Amino acid sequence: MANDDNLIICRCEEVTKGEILQAIRDGALTIDGIKKRTRAGMGLCQGKTCQRLVAKILSEATGKSMEEILPSTFRAPVRPVDLTAFLGGDSDE
Repeated sequence: MANDDNLIICRCEEVTKGEILQAIRDGALTIDGIKKRTRAGMGLCQGKTCQRLVAKILSEATGKSMEEILPSTFRAPVRPVDLTAFLGGDSDE
């Protein structure tokens, strides 16, 4: 199989498989560790698109089962929120 290090895993932050593997080699052994080193999962989707792919790469690189890999932590808001939702106003005003 061809080298797929240039494969984009996190589309929001444009993080490649190679960058994730390098983060693992540098000591990132959790999804949060990879996230801190690469920003994978910190984009608009908050990891909804890439977290499972990052976990699979981590699993393959470390020999851990998918069940052993803890999910990433999230900070509110996990979805973009229109500021008018906090003001109680209509977004058309």
